[in-house]
Amino acid sequence: MVLAIVPSCLSLSQKPSHSFGLPKKIPFGEYERSIKRNCIKRPQIVPSRNYAEAAGLRVFIISDLHAEYSENMKWVKDLSNTRHKKDVLLVAGDVAETYRNFVLTMSLLTDKFEYVFYVPGNHDLWCRREAEDSLDSLDKLNKLLDACKRLGVQTSPMSIDSLGIIPLFSWYHESFDKEEDITEVFIPSLEMACKDFYTCKWPEELSNRDTSLALYFDALNEKNQDLIKEIQGECSQIITFSHFLPRQELCPEKRMLFYPNLPKIIGSDFLEVRLRSIHGTEGSASACHVFGHTHFCWDSTLDGIRYVQAPLAYPRERKRRMNGGEDWLPYCIYSDGKFADKLMPCYWSEYYSINPRTPHNTQLAPWVSRFYKRR
Repeated sequence: MVLAIVPSCLSLSQKPSHSFGLPKKIPFGEYERSIKRNCIKRPQIVPSRNYAEAAGLRVFIISDLHAEYSENMKWVKDLSNTRHKKDVLLVAGDVAETYRNFVLTMSLLTDKFEYVFYVPGNHDLWCRREAEDSLDSLDKLNKLLDACKRLGVQTSPMSIDSLGIIPLFSWYHESFDKEEDITEVFIPSLEMACKDFYTCKWPEELSNRDTSLALYFDALNEKNQDLIKEIQGECSQIITFSHFLPRQELCPEKRMLFYPNLPKIIGSDFLEVRLRSIHGTEGSASACHVFGHTHFCWDSTLDGIRYVQAPLAYPRERKRRMNGGEDWLPYCIYSDGKFADKLMPCYWSEYYSINPRTPHNTQLAPWVSRFYKRR
């Protein structure tokens, strides 16, 4: 996810660090007092070692590899060539901006893992660096899916040892954002802030400004309905995964974000409907959905479904541990027939497990307001 207006030392959203012993309620003033002029680091996520001795199936997750960054490509290359030979990896989008880097990255991953699953992210469909002038984002999507087929990367539902794995195609739409807008300051338009509006190329009938793209991508899942029904009948545990967010509660409130209109370009209501049709409207302890895009490490359970994000993100974000660092990645979400314990410390999801959302509060957080002028 790239925003063009983020301050040079910051990205998307960031809050001052303090010890992770969260009280029952975190006073807003505590953040204000701990603001610093320089870039701020967050707690490092402690990698789980519970899976190390697992004899059965292990499933790892990662999103937002952004392999156009040399540091990120090195991270991929440095993954063990032996440790994951019997493991599954779910890649929740944003592998690379160019076709060449996408193929190289996925080739490396298929050499390291027994199974690699993938869903496309917005960066994967950027066209600004592609050699073919006529290539649009749908052409590129088909090209990436063809490459996946050649490389043995799975993009369709599949059951492995009684675990169902279901990739879900998705795209965002502006009406996904249901919370009150910030109006006290001037906020740049979506076109100014989000590079997708000029790096993705769509046919005339598809647009980021309505639900047409979100509906188009959601409809791509229809061809897999028979496979999904088989998995529902055969598997007691199911992991679905997407690049975009299925619920707005999986992102911090607008007042916490450096670009308060971020929720308009992150998720899809159709995606939540789709995954609820798979996991059930009430969810269950055997239901998990993995997502990416916002670069916030996240682990929370909402209405019976566990939602997890494990992003590699950008090098500058890892230095500040915005994503929890890198030593915990890829994250083992499933081993020996059980889902992993809750990720700790996932700052924002932990924050909202203790503090209720207050979307009616449109007063910018102090670490955000200093970058904006009031109207």
